[in-house]
Amino acid sequence: MEPRDFLPEDYRVFAPWEKVTDRILTPIERFIKSQTATALSLMIMTVVSLILANSPLSEAYHHFFKTPITLCFGDHCFSLTLHHWINDGLMTLFFFLIGLEIKREILVGELANLKAALLPVLAAIGGMIVPALFYVSMNYGKPTIDGWGIPMATDIAFAISVIVLLGRRIPTSLLTFLVALAIVDDLGAVLVIALFYTKSINFVALGVAALILAGLTILNLAGIRHVLPYFLGGLCVWAAMLVSGVHATVAGVLTAFTIPSTPKLNPLHFRGTLNLLLKGKCKPSTDPRILTETQQTIVEAVHTVAVEVRSPLWRMEHALHLPVALIVIPLFALANAGVKLDLSAITAIWQDSIASGVFLGLLLGKPLGIVSMTWLGQKLKLVSFPPGVKLVHYVGVGLLAGIGFTMSIFIAELAFYGEADHLAKAKAAIILASFMAGVLGYTWLRLLSTKKN
Repeated sequence: MEPRDFLPEDYRVFAPWEKVTDRILTPIERFIKSQTATALSLMIMTVVSLILANSPLSEAYHHFFKTPITLCFGDHCFSLTLHHWINDGLMTLFFFLIGLEIKREILVGELANLKAALLPVLAAIGGMIVPALFYVSMNYGKPTIDGWGIPMATDIAFAISVIVLLGRRIPTSLLTFLVALAIVDDLGAVLVIALFYTKSINFVALGVAALILAGLTILNLAGIRHVLPYFLGGLCVWAAMLVSGVHATVAGVLTAFTIPSTPKLNPLHFRGTLNLLLKGKCKPSTDPRILTETQQTIVEAVHTVAVEVRSPLWRMEHALHLPVALIVIPLFALANAGVKLDLSAITAIWQDSIASGVFLGLLLGKPLGIVSMTWLGQKLKLVSFPPGVKLVHYVGVGLLAGIGFTMSIFIAELAFYGEADHLAKAKAAIILASFMAGVLGYTWLRLLSTKKN
């Protein structure tokens, strides 16, 4: 629901065509703000990148993202290719948003209640371990073993978008389960990146990053809720992480955990504060197009109260959603999803250990790990299924969790950095497995709903 929906139409002044444009624009605005917007923009850019990579423009496409971009501060210059600026720079915003979502879920979301959170946590653990074992079993003792983290990840935007297409045909608790599972999965992926995909560590730079994070935490505890100090501190953490050897995007998650989650104004006092402001007597304006000076003062005060009742964490999460969904993620897909897809890429799945490990890990390992852990948790009476949800439903969710895409491609870039052939095989397997996982997951849950009806 939009804020305007709380107001009667009699209270609003419409221009001649404004009602018509409201009816057109409001659904679009709501659509853009949903996870579906992220998945759609990601899908469009993926198709564009695949077309470019499989066309006569292939060489120009790959060469474009190798263009160096240099920043200079006096005599000190810092240079990265466009591809690295996207993967190491812009994607930090994506990981920062993930960090904010994880923190919110732990504080007030599906992970806040330990007993309720245990089911998706167990499922996520199974959904990470089993796919990794699939990959390891096919690459054990080979140089390609480094790709074991690739099939562990779930693309939350794609997975949720597919399950949303089913609407009310499935229990709503399944969507909640998938969201919580994907959040835990993201946290696991971040830990894997930080702990296992770091080639060498500069402990001085890492210590500097730790000191800055400690300073941001102190600011949080001291009640500093202005965004600017955390933004500047986050930039410094990113730079220190980049030098340290730990992947710079981890700085996004760590900085997100320092963002204050409590608002300046207690939400319990929000209504009372508004009533106090609105009780002030002021002479109404005779012209509906303008406000009197007193009315303007009250409006400014209401705006201040509306801002202060929302925590910095809430404000940042909502402010970043659109830029990340419509700029960062599509750019990442455009820069990284362009691989040659032909008959050889498909046959490589059965002939190459990298491709088969990634493909089977996502398509079979994910549902097997998720279903086995949920079943085990129920048998041991550690968890109970929500009303109307059966084990067969988790098979469908497990298949959807096999849509690895964004995070899987990101880990593949780290695992096979500088190894173009290995990377191409891993990406082709990710794209094919994610597509099949989405189709099979949707079909499975759709058939279950049809059978029920």
